[in-house]
Amino acid sequence: MSHLAIHFGPFRLDPGDRKLSRDGAPLELNARYLDALILLVKASGELVTKERFMEEVWRGIPVTDEALTQAIRTLRRTLGDTAVAPRFIQTVPKHGYRFIADVEKSYGAAAVPPPHSPPPLPLEKDLDTSRALFLHDTLAATGGAMLAGALVGLCYGALGATQAQLGGGGGAISLLLVLVLVSVGCAGVAGAGIGAGVALSRFVKPPRWYWWVASGALGGLALGAFANLLGGDAFRLLFGREVDGFAGATEGFILGGTVGLAVFLAKHRSLRAVGIAALLGAGAGLVIALLGGRMMAGSLESLVAAFPSSQFQLTVISRAVGGIGLGPMGEALTSAFEGAAFAAGIVWGSAGRNCDTATLSRRI
Repeated sequence: MSHLAIHFGPFRLDPGDRKLSRDGAPLELNARYLDALILLVKASGELVTKERFMEEVWRGIPVTDEALTQAIRTLRRTLGDTAVAPRFIQTVPKHGYRFIADVEKSYGAAAVPPPHSPPPLPLEKDLDTSRALFLHDTLAATGGAMLAGALVGLCYGALGATQAQLGGGGGAISLLLVLVLVSVGCAGVAGAGIGAGVALSRFVKPPRWYWWVASGALGGLALGAFANLLGGDAFRLLFGREVDGFAGATEGFILGGTVGLAVFLAKHRSLRAVGIAALLGAGAGLVIALLGGRMMAGSLESLVAAFPSSQFQLTVISRAVGGIGLGPMGEALTSAFEGAAFAAGIVWGSAGRNCDTATLSRRI
């Protein structure tokens, strides 16, 4: 498609494309001033009155003569012209202005981008960076959760081993190892679900705390519901026992939202950040206990109740709070402990391996 190009001196004006260039280098002008230049150049040699400027450039908008004076001053500065010895724009006192330079008009094909202009960043590169960042954050949260699970498993395993009637140290060690492995596995899966949800919130702009809370809560909700359903079906199908009282969707929702907030507040790994996460996690654990939910200890108690011959007990906790079984006080204490460990572990892992998109892009 052909279009008009006007040449004067080292300048090229493309009215259709609304571009002004000098020796091929583009020059910036705002829309009003460019309209004024186009009007002058198209009327080359003719007087352009102030009234015509007001009608065709400002389109009837009431402005003072100073606005036109400022526009001409800017055009002269852009063209390297002066009012005293004009080469392009001449002042006609009390009437208007005239474009006095020789102009040449040409018609040609629309301009095309230079062949060696740098290509935009490929979509595949953006996707690779996003995937890497998502995986990085999810793995960081999973690692921190597994560390917390190991701590919880060691504590419960040690308490359970002291009560187990196994008749030997080897059995106590086996119980300890089993509980550590189970706790690490459960915490790792939960951390992966919540961590994936929190990782997705990093791609929402601008970052807001409620996106982190919502994404963590939804990740915990989805994984908790799935794990509860799968765990219940597994015991029913494999062992013919119905096990009620497993941690599930509600617990995942509350804990996931809390972890999302804790990760948002933690800008880097520090004792303060981990401490805040632990307090938030403990609060979430207490809320879960008050709502009748169950964390790891409560789920273990439900499992023991379904298998009376089990030698695992947490009677040390029961005796400490003067109850029978785990009891409400024991539930509250263990839930707060587990929530604190879980949230602190994820924040420790996530903040310790935190990196921005630009840094990660250079590693891909």
